[in-house]
Amino acid sequence: MIDYIKGTISQITPAFVTVETYGVGYFINISLTTFSNLEKKSEVKILIHEVIREDTHQLYGFAETGEREIFRHLISVTGVGANTARMMLSSLNPLEIEQAIIGSDVNLLKSVKGIGLKTAQRIIVDLKEKLGKQVSSGEIFAVSDNTNREEALSALVMLGFAKSAVSKVIDKIVREERNLTVEEMIKRALKNL
Repeated sequence: MIDYIKGTISQITPAFVTVETYGVGYFINISLTTFSNLEKKSEVKILIHEVIREDTHQLYGFAETGEREIFRHLISVTGVGANTARMMLSSLNPLEIEQAIIGSDVNLLKSVKGIGLKTAQRIIVDLKEKLGKQVSSGEIFAVSDNTNREEALSALVMLGFAKSAVSKVIDKIVREERNLTVEEMIKRALKNL
């Protein structure tokens, strides 16, 4: 898994950026939010989410951790793919999306091209509790905690555990004790799964 790519921007448009690092150019899909953050830069560190399927291998890039987290929440909803999530992040900023979901603002979500009533409702139903818990508990992970959490989650999913069950267990572990290593998180999660 690629976590981030650091290099020089060789081409940038509102839809994608090409980042060259050690002679290799990476084509990375981006949102307008990320575009506005990267537009005037030449050297960047862009956070990555990989989508690997039988017929395609795509990279999605983000200027900030919060945007990547919202993207990952959105694509966990049935019927919301990576391009739809990117469209949402191009139309609304991550905070607006989070507030719309927590506040059950169906109309704001429907205002995004490609999001109908049923999809907007499904996004709210699936994510309201997850995002609400993070806000109500004041849960703002430190970058290292969040990276360790993602690595532990990824490892446990690769071992065959359901992503939703693993996510709940790891979130509980991180709330109880911060600054755990990936190995400690995995060991504790295995005891609770």
